[in-house]
Amino acid sequence: MKPFRFGVLAKQARPAKEFADLARRTEAVGCSTLYVPDHFVDHPLAPIPAMATAAAVTTDLRVGSLVLGNDYKHPVVLARELATIDLLSDGRLEAGLGAGWMTVDYEKAGIPLDRPGVRIDRLIESVAIVKGLFADGPFSFSGEHYTVTELEGHPKPVQQPVPFVIGGGGKRVLSYAAREADVVGINANLKSGDPNAHDAALSLSGPSTDEKLAWVREAAGERFDAIELQSLVGFVHETDDPGALAEGIAGSFAVPPDEALHTPVLLIGTVASMIDELRYRRDRWGFSYHVFPEEYLDIVTPVVAELAGT
Repeated sequence: MKPFRFGVLAKQARPAKEFADLARRTEAVGCSTLYVPDHFVDHPLAPIPAMATAAAVTTDLRVGSLVLGNDYKHPVVLARELATIDLLSDGRLEAGLGAGWMTVDYEKAGIPLDRPGVRIDRLIESVAIVKGLFADGPFSFSGEHYTVTELEGHPKPVQQPVPFVIGGGGKRVLSYAAREADVVGINANLKSGDPNAHDAALSLSGPSTDEKLAWVREAAGERFDAIELQSLVGFVHETDDPGALAEGIAGSFAVPPDEALHTPVLLIGTVASMIDELRYRRDRWGFSYHVFPEEYLDIVTPVVAELAGT
C-alpha cells in the first residue's frame, strides 16, 4: 500500500507574486505537487513556463502537467523543455502526457481533431520519443507519425528515469498507461470530447472505477504494485450532513445513494469523514495520490496534514 500524496491543480492566471504564493503555500501545507492543465479554453496558464516558475520559487515542491496535450507540441521540442525543467528544478518534474481530447480546444485553435485511436497512436509514439531523448546516447525512431534520426537529447534530466503521468478513462489508454507510466490517472471516459457529457459523468462512478482498475491490473501484470494510482477530485464540499446530498448525487452517477459518496471525483463531508473516505478509496481502489483544484486548498489542508506520507 503506497503512502498518500496530494497535488494541487493551478487553473487560474495571476500576477507573479500571487502565483509564487500559491506554489509556496501548496508546498507548506504538505502537498507533493503543483500541476498545471493544458487547455486553450478556461485554463489560461501555459504549462511549461508555469511549471518552471513554480519550481523556481519553491524548494521541494514537485511540478507537473495534468496533462500536456500531445497534439499541441512536437515530442522533440517537448522532450527538451521537460528535461530543462527537471534539470533546473534539481529533479522535481512529473511529466504528464495525454492524447488530447477536448473538442473545443481543437475547434477554436484550428487544429485537426483525429479520431481517438489515431490520437492515442500518436501519444504512444511521443512517449517513446521523449523517453528515448531523456536516455543516454543518440536516439532514432521511425513511426507512422514521427521520425527522429540519430538525435542526442539535451539537456538530460536529473531524474533517471523521469516519472511519467498518463491517465484516461478508456480501456486502451489505461492499459497503455499501466504498461508505461509511473503514475496512472483513473479519469472520466472523455471520448465525446465534452467534459459535461452524461456519459462522462457515468464513467466516474464507483462501479466504473472498479472496471477501470481491473483493466489496469490486467495490463500492468507484475508491475502493478509499482504503479501509483492517481485520482482527480474535482469537487470538494465540507458539510456535517453529507447524506442529505447523496440522493441527488446518486442520480447524476446512476448509483444507489449509499454508493454515491464514494464517487472518486467527489469528496463530501466533515474533515474527519473525508479522511476516512480517502482511506476507504485507497483500500478499495489503491488510490494514494489525490489532486484537488486550487479553489479547494483551504478545505483540504487539514486532510493533507493528517494523511500525507502515511
